[in-house]
Amino acid sequence: MNDDRSLTHIGSRGEAHMVDVGSKAASERVATAEGWIRMQSETLSTIEHGDAKKGDVVGTARIAGIMAAKQTSNLIPLCHPLLLSKVVVDIVSEPELPGFRVEATVEVNGRTGVEMEALTAVSVACLTLYDMAKAIDRGMEIGPVRLVSKSGGRSGTWTRRIGEANDQ
Repeated sequence: MNDDRSLTHIGSRGEAHMVDVGSKAASERVATAEGWIRMQSETLSTIEHGDAKKGDVVGTARIAGIMAAKQTSNLIPLCHPLLLSKVVVDIVSEPELPGFRVEATVEVNGRTGVEMEALTAVSVACLTLYDMAKAIDRGMEIGPVRLVSKSGGRSGTWTRRIGEANDQ
């Protein structure tokens, strides 16, 4: 959050605009986000054993997350297009949910952060998991999707504290 806690995409008359980052120095910026998708144990087992009719559910969701990070500026109004240097999407089975934990880490050397790209990657990966398994489990739940950490830029490093709102 800005030190003055003002909204950066809203002008003095309330009009939306894209923030001018032209005078900001480029720096290494990294953001990590996470999310979950809960499902029936049987659904998790079907996906883990590779028995889903649509094919490799986890592999497809991982690729969808990477593609989503690269397309964030086309999806989120006023978001800057960025030349990402790295996107990693990890999808881990969590039998105690039951379901999957999705984590995305995005990196860039640029003038603005990659938090939105990491959040978008997680969201779309979770949506893809849902889409590919909905024929066997329409009751799946997605969430929470949240930022875990970010580094770089004027605001420096931020890391979610354990116990922070919606922490699991």
